[in-house]
Parts: sequence; structure tokens; C-alpha cells
Amino acid sequence: MTKTNPLVTADWVRDNLDNPEVRIFEVSVDPGVYAGGHIPGAVNLDWHVDLVDTVNRDIAPREKLEATLRKAGVGPEGTIVIYGDHNNWFAAWGAWVLDLYGLGARVRLIDGGRRLWEARGLPLTAEVPAFPASDITLSERNDGLRARLPDVLAVAEGRAPGKLIDIRSPDEYLGRIFAPEGVKELSIRAGHIPGAENVPWATIVNDDGTFKPVDEIRAIYAEKGVDGSQPVITYCRIGERSSHSWFALKRILGYEVRNYDGSWTEYGNAVGVPVTNKSGTVWLGK
Repeated sequence: MTKTNPLVTADWVRDNLDNPEVRIFEVSVDPGVYAGGHIPGAVNLDWHVDLVDTVNRDIAPREKLEATLRKAGVGPEGTIVIYGDHNNWFAAWGAWVLDLYGLGARVRLIDGGRRLWEARGLPLTAEVPAFPASDITLSERNDGLRARLPDVLAVAEGRAPGKLIDIRSPDEYLGRIFAPEGVKELSIRAGHIPGAENVPWATIVNDDGTFKPVDEIRAIYAEKGVDGSQPVITYCRIGERSSHSWFALKRILGYEVRNYDGSWTEYGNAVGVPVTNKSGTVWLGK
């Protein structure tokens, strides 16, 4: 692994389980997965507790995240490895949160995540690790790396340069459905943000959950007019699947990218914003 490589292989992690300069975190969609067995030495980050502000709909404030990382023994140097279930959706979201606080260059995703680790029959444990507390200090949050509703509207309405990437399924993008099957819908309208290109997150991964080769990923986005010449904003339903595409675009391809974590649950409920939908299902219940 080089310093600029945003991914590590399962084999690399297996060989570095006892490396004191490596700290491993699991960030899974289902926080209960961790308790049933995890990579030895991995610390659980409960995404809907540890990585968010539990009062406001927001990511964790600096002081809270700083305390979490100190408890996990994350020092001022070293490599932070993150993995999770569901193709690293929330693991990538965790990487995005850490990027906002200045740790992005230190963060690596396990390519293929938990799915590949289990498929390979690599070791799991139920033992919860404990580390000496650190004194790491995080930088102030860089909100310039995050897209908010006004930023998205500026691009959609042509008032600012940029490309919008909707990483949801084609049926969600076209407005045929409001949410993936089995998922509670949180938006009153269906469709997509005007001008957004649909590049489903799954198009950039292999069958085993690993990312496709860099040249293939670059070509997939280039077909939709995304080549790094303009800033990019990714979005999905609640901001986690789009973090996976954010990771590919920013960390793997090196493009200028922001993640819109408000995503469709905010945009699809906002008053006075334009929606593109040719499926005739704009309003929930119609």
C-alpha cells in the first residue's frame, strides 16, 4: 500500500492485524452485525450514534467525534482502516465524515468490505478490543467538502458550475418507486434533481464487492460527462450510498467532489424546488 492508495486488500489487513500504527473500524448498516463477529481488533462505530449529532440531523460535532477516536486510541499519525457490510456503504460514509475533519488522507477502505472478508473465510472474533486513550485533536469541520441544499439548487438551476450524480437505482431515479424495496420511504415526491446523471453505485463494483479497475471507473463516469473538469456533487436517498460513489470519484479518481448528505429525503420534501419525473408518480400515494 502506498500513501496515496485509498484502498487496502483483505490480505493486507490480515497481515497488519497486530500493527500498532493501524486502527481498524467497522461501520455497518446494521450495527448489530459487529456483535456477531468482526475483524480482530476492529472498533465498532455505530453510525446512527457515534457518527451523527443525535439532537440535530447532522454529522457528529468535532468534540464528540474527537472523544470517540481518542477512546479508540487513534493517534496523530498512522493508518485508519474502515470496512462494513452492504458493500461498504456506511464505511464510505464514515470515511467521508473523517475527511470533513481533516483525516481523509489517513483513511483506507478495505476493498470488498465485510462481504469479501467473510467470503474469504478470514478470522472474525466477538472480542471487543480496548486501547490506551489517545490525545488526538481534530481540525475544525470543513463544510466546503459537503454539499447543502442551496449548493445543489445552484447547480440544478445553472447558477453554478458542476455535475450532479444520482447514484440510486434507475427506478428510483426515474421516479417509478420512492425507495428501494423493503425500505421505508421518507420523501413525499419521487424523481430526481434536474440535470442529474444516473450512475448507480453498483455499476462501479465487481461481483465480489471490490471496486472495478480505475480505468473502468473513469470510463463509466466519462460516459455521463463526468471527467473531473467540473466539480461534482453526489447524492442518494440519505447520503450513505452516495458516499460510496463519492469515495470512488474523490479518493480513487481524484476529482473535486462533495457529498450531499441531505440527499433525496431532504430534496424530495423541500418546498419550491424543481423535480424531474416522467413516470407520473411525483406525489407519494398517487
